[in-house]
Amino acid sequence: MAADQCRLHERVPLSKPLQRLSDLLILFLLLSLVAYRVASLRSHGGHAWFVALVCESWFAFVWLLNVNAKWNRVTYKTFPPRLSNIRTSLPAVDLFVTTADPELEPPIITVNTVLSLLAVDYPVGKLACYVSDDGGSPVTFYSLLQSVKFAKLWVPFCKKYNVRVRAPSVYFSTHPAESTDTASSHFIQQWTHLKNEYEELQRRIESANEDQIPHHMSHELKDFLNIERRNHPSIVKVIWENKEGSEGGLMPHLIYVAREKRPKHPHHYKAGALNVLTRVSGVMTNAAFMLNVDCDMFANNPEVILHGMCLLLGDETSSGFVQAPQEFHGALRDDPFGNQLVVLQKQFMPGLQGIRGPFYAGTGCFHRRKVIYGSPPNNNNKNKANLSREELEMVFGNSTEFIESAVEATWGKCNNDLPSNISGRIEAAKKVASSTYEFNTSWGKEIGLLYGSVTEDVLTGLRCHSIGWRSALLMLEPPAFLGNAPTGGPASLSQQKRWATGLLEIFASKRSPVLAVITKELTFRQCLGYLLLLVWPVRGVVEVCYALLPAYCLLTSSSFLPKASELGFLALLLALFVIYNAYTLAEYLQCGLSIRAWWNNQRMLKIYSLNAWLLGFFSALLKILGISDTIFEVTRKDQRNNDDSNDTTNTADDGRFTFDSSLVFVPGTAVVLVNVSALVLGGRQIIVGAMEEKGAGVGELACSVLVLVYLWPFVKGLVGKGSYGIPWAVICKAAVPACFFMHLCINSV
Repeated sequence: MAADQCRLHERVPLSKPLQRLSDLLILFLLLSLVAYRVASLRSHGGHAWFVALVCESWFAFVWLLNVNAKWNRVTYKTFPPRLSNIRTSLPAVDLFVTTADPELEPPIITVNTVLSLLAVDYPVGKLACYVSDDGGSPVTFYSLLQSVKFAKLWVPFCKKYNVRVRAPSVYFSTHPAESTDTASSHFIQQWTHLKNEYEELQRRIESANEDQIPHHMSHELKDFLNIERRNHPSIVKVIWENKEGSEGGLMPHLIYVAREKRPKHPHHYKAGALNVLTRVSGVMTNAAFMLNVDCDMFANNPEVILHGMCLLLGDETSSGFVQAPQEFHGALRDDPFGNQLVVLQKQFMPGLQGIRGPFYAGTGCFHRRKVIYGSPPNNNNKNKANLSREELEMVFGNSTEFIESAVEATWGKCNNDLPSNISGRIEAAKKVASSTYEFNTSWGKEIGLLYGSVTEDVLTGLRCHSIGWRSALLMLEPPAFLGNAPTGGPASLSQQKRWATGLLEIFASKRSPVLAVITKELTFRQCLGYLLLLVWPVRGVVEVCYALLPAYCLLTSSSFLPKASELGFLALLLALFVIYNAYTLAEYLQCGLSIRAWWNNQRMLKIYSLNAWLLGFFSALLKILGISDTIFEVTRKDQRNNDDSNDTTNTADDGRFTFDSSLVFVPGTAVVLVNVSALVLGGRQIIVGAMEEKGAGVGELACSVLVLVYLWPFVKGLVGKGSYGIPWAVICKAAVPACFFMHLCINSV
């Protein structure tokens, strides 16, 4: 009993027999459908029947992956109060915040994230916050400088009054009586004063630009003079130094980093930025643990680091990283763009936790430093123990300071307390932030975040799992971190396209989970868990084929559905359709979501697969074939000040689907044009009964209508205006493959 009371976390199985039974029932129906297709190939024949067989076989395979991922759902209960026994020996943590573009990621958003991290409940002398500015923007640096004065007031205020939400933009969006149980006149005065100070800070930051930054700041900003965004030396500046070190202090270290950029040197996007932060922090503070967050993912739970340490310290031998789910603040009601990932976080991630842990999702993740350095569990570093200086340089680079810190971290000998004097280490930090530092080293190949995919997070997590580490899911109430979900069609589809491209790059790489399971680096079920994620882009090809099948049948007088005489097959299809939709609806209702949110997600799943995932598939394919390279696109971050994600004051325009001239809208537009044309040409013949007995029937007609219902934003976009209408350039581009497809159909009759 005493031992149980000292445990920092508890594993809690989430057993749901009814859900498992439903999973198996749907799998059985899918396999029965495939079996029927195979058995009746000879009697039905035709291209449509065969394509339907291939697509439905794929759906059955994907559902099998779903069943595997959700079969052993597990969560962890953490006990931060039990850390009080070791509070003085708690490990140090380096906090990483990454931003890349001051236009797409406004500095006020980054500042709020940094302020929320500086104010978390954790010993001040054990934290250091590093901000990576890949845009090398003087406005971002100026914004962080300006935030320090406010932080000196904000951090003590949060801890004195136990403020629960420590991002000022969110906290000050509510009345003080709603923000805390303390409503004394002294508190109200301080609250009002701080709100005024924050509004002034916000005004200065939002009005700043490179030409209007105050002249008295010229000394601090001299390193930014006459530099280009993609061509400048490394810049490392200590914005705030906690000179009291482990004794406490007002707030943690705050360091600004803009790595060196040169046009002819690869910089590897976010993975490269995080590797630079890893090295810079290694020579400056070298904390045993690292937490990285995107610039818009503020710490929503002030005890988040304590909870993370419960999972990491409670399993020292095998827990390599702890991933918090990506949840969103001020999100639009009913998830109109299907990108809030609620069901994914609550249904699939706990299931992956039951098979050695979830994947690394890129933000809101705690890592052991030695895991990022490629060390296996149980300090099994015999191969590195006898490396010569030259061999160490080939692995870690030629910085003496960094090599020493890396060796300490690899053997788990990092100090629990951070140094108080870090200003004297700036030159060493600049060296490891140079654009040539990684040349002829193992960075991006065997250590650090791995290169080779724009989804470097999943690839790096796969490497961690392959060398034997487990991961854990940090599900808290209130949520650990909250970010901003992209809004509008262009931002949402751009993000999904980037993810799909990166996932297929991993699937086709030498680190594919298929190869890892063959070499026994992953278990078979881990491999299936990763495949569920990595086959997203392939689904785009299958979904397009399936969405065009009804139109093909209407145009060619063929069929892929049973006739009224085939009652058994018809009943099987109807049962599968009804049970699957009832099952997914139940999942959304269990997560506290509405029926409308369920429909929005089903609709957007089709839109993403037909558009973003399909283009992601071809983008990755071109890279694999060596024809072109992938481009990392930064997703626009928009700050929403309303703290109620279910706010009913969101206007109708907030959730309307928008378009631009991007190629990502071409496939969906083409599918709509084909199905509309097929309904006009083939539907009339069905209505008047002119089709042959074996030709298309009411089923194909209904399926074509269903495709248009799923793609209703595109149907409306054909006649919409402004950003709510599909640009003529996109319609013209979509008309080319649509006409070509219909030409092939008509000629095949």
